[in-house]
Amino acid sequence: MTKVVFGNAVNEGAKRWGWFLGHFITPSEDPRSTEDLEVKWAVHKVGDSRTEWAVNNQAATLSILIKGQFRLQFEDGDIVLSREGDYVLWCAGVPHCWIAESESTILTVRWPSKAGDSVGMPTQEINQ
Repeated sequence: MTKVVFGNAVNEGAKRWGWFLGHFITPSEDPRSTEDLEVKWAVHKVGDSRTEWAVNNQAATLSILIKGQFRLQFEDGDIVLSREGDYVLWCAGVPHCWIAESESTILTVRWPSKAGDSVGMPTQEINQ
């Protein structure tokens, strides 16, 4: 098995919405293939959004702002990441959605990395 891997997160994640480390990497012998965590590098244009609420049933998530301004919406209110290094961490089972308020670069780490863990939620379930 290869013990050192290098590359470019933007290029490698292009086919997987920015995710470049996690259970979905093949072959499984690749050191980037792991069920321990997932890592995503995302560059968003102003106005990019996920308007459908989503939840991870098993995974915690950490999103760190590299540049820009990025709003994450949760049941209890919004968190705006506006300074380099601002972050938000949320536990499994917490519904969320987001919008890029300016061109933004976000590094997201999610653990563990399990197939089918991220699911969309109807809006009425959020408001109950």
